[in-house]
Amino acid sequence: MTTTPTSALPQLPFPRPDILDVGPTYRTLACTAPINPVRTAAGDVAWLVTGYAEARALFADPRLGRSHPDPENAARISGSAVLGGPMGTAATEAADHAAMRKVLTPAFSARRMSRLRAHVEDLVDGLLDELAAHGSPADLHEVLSFPLPVLVICELLGVPFADRHRFSAWSAGACNLNDRAASTAALGQLFGYMRELVVRKRAEPGEDVISDLVATVDGPDADGRVAGLGAMLLFAGHETTVTRIDVGTLLLLAHPGQADALRNDPGRVAGAVEEILRLGAPGGGGLPRYAQADIDVAGVHIRSGDAVLLAVSVANRDPEVFADADRFDVTRTANPHLAFGHGPRFCIGAGLARIELQAVFAALPARFPTLALAVPVEQLQVRSDVLTGGLTALPVTW
Repeated sequence: MTTTPTSALPQLPFPRPDILDVGPTYRTLACTAPINPVRTAAGDVAWLVTGYAEARALFADPRLGRSHPDPENAARISGSAVLGGPMGTAATEAADHAAMRKVLTPAFSARRMSRLRAHVEDLVDGLLDELAAHGSPADLHEVLSFPLPVLVICELLGVPFADRHRFSAWSAGACNLNDRAASTAALGQLFGYMRELVVRKRAEPGEDVISDLVATVDGPDADGRVAGLGAMLLFAGHETTVTRIDVGTLLLLAHPGQADALRNDPGRVAGAVEEILRLGAPGGGGLPRYAQADIDVAGVHIRSGDAVLLAVSVANRDPEVFADADRFDVTRTANPHLAFGHGPRFCIGAGLARIELQAVFAALPARFPTLALAVPVEQLQVRSDVLTGGLTALPVTW
């Protein structure tokens, strides 16, 4: 794929000394070219896309997908069973994806999300009451960042909240970057759990998304297909939002003037959330795709079968697109970030994530104006062994 000796390629994961920054290796590569060859964490070769224009174009390019023309010989990205290698069948991927979105779109419609907003705000208020009752210091991750997205996705899907620690452990296990067997086993447990839930919903349906899917999806192995969709939604519906609440809080604590601006004008919350989405990258490495035909972009020839990593966190700091790109600015108005992707694969849960984040960052600065880190930022434990990144805890005081 390149004339550069593969032994000389930089290898992921790249060090990120500061969780609020992308790391020096990413910056060096971005300054060199918008697309560079790298070695993945699994030891294979891939194209790392750091330029905004190139990432946006490739997100929408139908010649890139999650499947591979020859999956047995595809480059591995990591040991994770989730996004660690190719998924799906190249011949049917586009049709399968369109069918999946058609089934899921009603569950995440603008009308349904609008009805959910007031309830999410009530949940946030309740959790902040618990935080106040706990007293200072406290672990914001445990009291707010983790339970809120889990509560919301459980209610939306019809998953018992009492099972949160079980499925969260399986989600984290499936994201393990280093142990493929353990990751595969955890994903299997999550799927098995959802399959049991689907059987219960078929017998006793409720007013929830899983019950809706059970009533909608038919054909061979309908329960298995619903379980697969449910597992995907359960995983995606809480992991990254948990991390963005943590990192968004860190961004505000690291920039007290920005927190003051948000506190003094709560109407800025929507823009503040977009800025948190732009800069609050949950993990590193990039979103994996595989070329299903030859592609020429930015002077690079990507061959059919090549692995491509769309480094959204770096593209979202491209100075060609974002003025003063490294500055956290809750007043930023033009903010076409790629946190939810672009094109046909734009994240179907973007509206839900925005509602949750807006509810948190409208309420948290107002309720706790003296919130501060309880430990030096260097002591925060970053989850570097899982796909979604994030923090194990966020100790705060007020």
